[in-house]
Amino acid sequence: MAVKNKKPKIGAIIQARIGSTRLQGKVLKKIKGKSMLWQMINRLKHAKKIDEIILAIPDTKENNILEKFAKQYNLKYYRGSENDVLSRYYNAAKKFRCYIVVRLTSDCPLIDPEIVDKVVEKHLKTGADYTSNILKRTFPRGLDTEVFNFEILEKAQQKAKEFYQREHVTPYIWKNPKLFKLRNLKADKDLKFPHFRWTVDTKEDLQLIKEIYKYLYKPGRIFYAKDVIDLFNKHPELIGINIKQKGLKEK
Repeated sequence: MAVKNKKPKIGAIIQARIGSTRLQGKVLKKIKGKSMLWQMINRLKHAKKIDEIILAIPDTKENNILEKFAKQYNLKYYRGSENDVLSRYYNAAKKFRCYIVVRLTSDCPLIDPEIVDKVVEKHLKTGADYTSNILKRTFPRGLDTEVFNFEILEKAQQKAKEFYQREHVTPYIWKNPKLFKLRNLKADKDLKFPHFRWTVDTKEDLQLIKEIYKYLYKPGRIFYAKDVIDLFNKHPELIGINIKQKGLKEK
């Protein structure tokens, strides 16, 4: 997929599924009258460096509701293996001819479009194969953004063999720094809170997000990560609502 005399297409691919071990159907849970997935996509539309938003949905019957969601909001989508998420990403990127992929997960309703843009900018400026803000975590969890070239995704698709490498998409890449040029974006001082958890995996996580939206959400506008930090400074009781992040297990 060589690019000739034109800007490379940058596609944000969001992996989404209905199944969840702790909070079934979490991506469609309501936050201020809209689904969590809708809120995330609405925020992501404010990113200036993304050309297209694509949903990567499992091809199982229970996930038909997410295809319906995509059609309702006129979103591009691809359906593939539920457990082999790497292949789902690869085929989604290939179908929509994304030369650069921005990987996001659907349980991040506080995703910050400005931070997404900064990760993309660093990727483009450094000529990296893979750039993220999670190689060394400095941002709160839930702002996670990974950016990589299609050619690198294709190599991972061909070489990754372990289950955890395929379930979590990028471990084959970031565990091979001798093969790939890796770059990491560090948080500025005012966002350097890696112990904060803004992703949704449990009912407590969702409760925190709803509280944040209750204070900050206004229809037609979005708030940013800095606004959440300011809110925590005013209402420190919010910080302890949810639980610690699950670890990545190699199988």
